[in-house]
Amino acid sequence: MSQTEAPLPDKKLFWACFVALVATSFVFSVRSMVIGDWQTEFNLSETQKGQILGAGLWPFAITIVVFSLIIDKIGYKTAAFFAIFCQIASTIIIIFANGYWALWIGSFVVALGNGTVEAYINPVVATMYKKQKTKWLNILHAGWPLGLVIGGLVAIFLKDQTWQLKMGLLLVPVIFYTILTLPCKFPVNERVAAGVPYRDMLKEVGVLGFLIIGYLLFNEIGRVFDLPMAVVWTLIAATVIGVGIYTKSPGAPIFLIMLVTIGPLATTELGTDTWITELMEPEMTKLGINAGWVLIYTSLIMTVLRFCAGPIVHRLSPLGLLMASAALAVCGLIFLSKAVGITILLAATLYGFGKTFLWPTTLGIVAERFPKGGALTLNGVSAVGVLFMGIIGAPLIGLVQDQSVDADLLAKQPAIHAKVVGEPEKAILGLEAPTINGEKLAAATEEEQAAVTEIQEAQKKATLARIAILPVFMLLCYIGLFFYFKSRGGYKPVDLESGAH
Repeated sequence: MSQTEAPLPDKKLFWACFVALVATSFVFSVRSMVIGDWQTEFNLSETQKGQILGAGLWPFAITIVVFSLIIDKIGYKTAAFFAIFCQIASTIIIIFANGYWALWIGSFVVALGNGTVEAYINPVVATMYKKQKTKWLNILHAGWPLGLVIGGLVAIFLKDQTWQLKMGLLLVPVIFYTILTLPCKFPVNERVAAGVPYRDMLKEVGVLGFLIIGYLLFNEIGRVFDLPMAVVWTLIAATVIGVGIYTKSPGAPIFLIMLVTIGPLATTELGTDTWITELMEPEMTKLGINAGWVLIYTSLIMTVLRFCAGPIVHRLSPLGLLMASAALAVCGLIFLSKAVGITILLAATLYGFGKTFLWPTTLGIVAERFPKGGALTLNGVSAVGVLFMGIIGAPLIGLVQDQSVDADLLAKQPAIHAKVVGEPEKAILGLEAPTINGEKLAAATEEEQAAVTEIQEAQKKATLARIAILPVFMLLCYIGLFFYFKSRGGYKPVDLESGAH
């Protein structure tokens, strides 16, 4: 019996993919917790810290896109072995690092591996469970918050241990999923098994899809390597023109909508996760609780709920689930911005429910509606989400905080504002971020410093309410899609075997 005719999917292969995602998430979590140790030990500047953290992000998008284009030729198992090699090699490089460049190279290599993990696990699971893609992609992506939970617990309970020990712990899930992966046979992708041509896969993404992906990817590469904008735009234009000539397709309209919504979605989930510990720290400190528990708690909610996605998807439909999730995310972020004391727990619960299903259900819809796109449509969405969050989303949250603090300080304490204001810094999208000069603040009186701190802490929480505009935008898009499908008889997956829509 061929792989494509196997009646029951190989659960060992599914769990190998699951643990690979846990390892990927754990890497992100541990790197963020040890970057301060690296700064102290190797005398890193803030710029060098940012470059090391960036090296752990943007190569992720390169491998997820590149492998999506070739993975059906080289095989999923080859991609899995490449990811394993990168994750093990990077851990060893970093543990024995002697300075900035070793840390940068190690971060770069692990990002290549992490992107490769995402490039193969999504199409593998979507192919294994053709009739229940959204359900099983949700279960698969319970591995991401589980990795954050493990990382958060390591941060809290091993905070006094060496960073080398914490990095060494990364090898545990990597070795585990290596053992699971070795004997597994990987399925032939649904697109390939159905005989859909490579050109048709590219058509699903089309000119506009590659314009979005290329713009984000080449702009980030240009920023990292300080390339002239003329070079960046030449690369973007060459990609778009080449795709246009080859496919003569603008891209599937609904797929393009999913690309447009994934950036705000990633910022709502991953970007807020990046900031939430710091944003909630003032309020949690009043309660005598480590702010890291907020992220652990919401991530644990996500882990449990994603395992229970099947009945929820069946009752609400994928689009119904996205609408409900976006609405809950809006309410949760606003509630978090207002909550005090024990009500923070209730607000965090609501936010956790809201963000749980957004990412994997988006992948499920892409897999169900665009199976002709194979690995490329699935992973193109993930690449845009990660790139948008890193380039625009997370920095945007910081910019909103800086602008809010500056405006509030100017309105309430104009004399102090004039005394401590610094030179504006370049932020994103051509915008400038107002700053507070650290030296001027240190020279101010204790009363003046306390006034600035009070405003900063208040604006940290208020920022969460402003972020809620992102899931509002997503909700409007999902409502539009819901009524579009309703006008056509309701949402239905595309079946390549039967041709049913």
